[in-house]
Order: sequence, then C-alpha cells, then structure tokens
Amino acid sequence: MVLRSMQPPAWLADDAPDSDIVISSRFRTARNLKGHRYPHHAEPTELIEIANKVKESTKKLSLSPINTITEAERDYLLGARLISHDFQHAKPGRMVLLDEPRLLSIMVNEEDHLRIQVVSAGWSIRQAVREGEKITAALTKNLEFQSAPDFGFLTASPTNLGGGNRRSALFHLAGLSTQGRLNRLIKSLHHIGITTRGLFGESSRGIASFVQVSGTKISETDFVGACNHLIQEERLARQEASKSQTLEKAQTAVEFAVMSNQVSMRDALLVLGYVRWAAAIQLPQFPLSPRQVDAWVTEMEVFGTQSATAAARQRADYLRSKLENLN
Repeated sequence: MVLRSMQPPAWLADDAPDSDIVISSRFRTARNLKGHRYPHHAEPTELIEIANKVKESTKKLSLSPINTITEAERDYLLGARLISHDFQHAKPGRMVLLDEPRLLSIMVNEEDHLRIQVVSAGWSIRQAVREGEKITAALTKNLEFQSAPDFGFLTASPTNLGGGNRRSALFHLAGLSTQGRLNRLIKSLHHIGITTRGLFGESSRGIASFVQVSGTKISETDFVGACNHLIQEERLARQEASKSQTLEKAQTAVEFAVMSNQVSMRDALLVLGYVRWAAAIQLPQFPLSPRQVDAWVTEMEVFGTQSATAAARQRADYLRSKLENLN
C-alpha cells in the first residue's frame, strides 16, 4: 500500500468553515488496555500482543490497519497530520489505523496504547469532538480500558489522566503577526489555560504565524469562545494590513525559494506562510487558494526520509516546481 497515492486527509476539504484562517480542528484522546504495561515499559512481545488485540477488535469498524510504514510513508502521514512526530513507527507493535475519509487516525503504542485523533477541516471543533467520542465509544465495546474511580481513564503521562482529551485548532495568524499583536494575544490565551505550539509541535513554534491553539482543562464553551475571538481579531487585522507590504514579502519569499538549491524546514514554512497569506487576501499576483498551499505541506519532505541535506534539496525542488510560475 503506497500512502502517497491515497486521497488527501479530510481536513483539506475546500468547503471548510473559516479555512482561510483556521486550517483544521482536532480532538485527541487516549486509552490503555487493561492488564498491560504502558508502551515505554512493555517488552516487544507485549507491544505486538497489544497491537494484535486492537487490530482484531476493530475489524468491524471500517478502519484500515497499517503495520509496516516506510520512511517516505511516515513523512506523508506526518505532513498530513495523521501521526505525531514522536510516533516510533519502525519499532515492534506499532500500527496506524485510518478510516476511509482520512478524518480519523489511531496510533497504536505511541505514548499510550491507543492515541485516537480526529482532524476535521477548518473551524469545526464540535464535529471533531463528536466523531472522536463516537469512535471511542465503539472501541469500548470490544476493548477493556484501564481506569480508576478517582482519576478516570489512566494514561502514561499523569498530566493526561482522565483520558487525555485535548481540543485544538491550527490557525494561520499572519495579520496579527504583522501588526505585532500575536504574542500579546497568545499570552492572554495562556492565562485562561490554553497552550500554543507551532505547525509541527514545539520545534516549529512561532514559525510563519502557524499556531496550534489547544486546551485540556478548559471547557469546550470557553475553548470555542477563545477561538472565535482569535478568528475575529485576525479578520480585523487582515482588513487593516497593507496589501503592498504583503505582496512585497510574498514575492521575496517566492524568489528565495525558486533560487535556492536547499531549503530548511523552517524556511519552507516561512515561504509557505507568506504565499498562503497572499492567497488568502486574494492578491491577483497569487491566483491560488489557501487550501492549495495547505496541501503542499502533505506532499513536501517534512522531516526527511534520508539525510538532512537530501531532505533540504527535495524541499527546494518541490517548492520551485510549485512557485516558479509566480516569480
């Protein structure tokens, strides 16, 4: 099975609400099988046993199990945000379960036995939560999970006790960043229990105005309210942004990408951020949709299947193929 030939992930849908600002919404939860040690303490034989139990229990749930993942496929899954950067796909007992629309993915034996996530398109967190809770309930019918009266569902990390439920949304906040207001707004989110990361977690924090906003202890109502406020503020910022300055920055980014023989992941995100912004505010020199730019991340070399140099060259070649006609 060649994953790169599969359909795009569900979060790339064109008709997603507020997708010019919110790339995707995600709900994540975790479960651990009763009677088994956590992945970081379990022997390979036990991890394989866990994976086999999960595979057998999900046969009637229309999920496709993927046991063997090549490095190139891992890079695609990561770019498509169907697995995490920390998922050790090549070790024994690791498996990914995917549904047909690529809305749902389940990592087996990541930090927990089951890391369940739904990534939906645009600003659609309630859909993600609904689908995540639905599949978790279905799994409960066939698998017995660890739990305790005082803590709820048990997890490998104490901070995730209760099931590790996390709501998140991936924003592109170029307008607020340009106005110099983004850091202040992020600090205000931290005060109400919302954390922020970059497109690919902590390592990409603050790059190209891509910001993951998430909460585990905050109520859904408060999380939705905070995200709606961010969307409103970003729209106002974009209305006030100088189109000439945006055009200049985007054209400079394209020129850099087209002329470069190697492009780091950080620089690739910067280039894509400027191009996406120019497309979002409909500059005629950038006749693209923001969704086209989002899709490029799923096809581009993310963290590299070979050496860092080879990955940097692949990124440069890929960006050049997409951008040279805009230069």
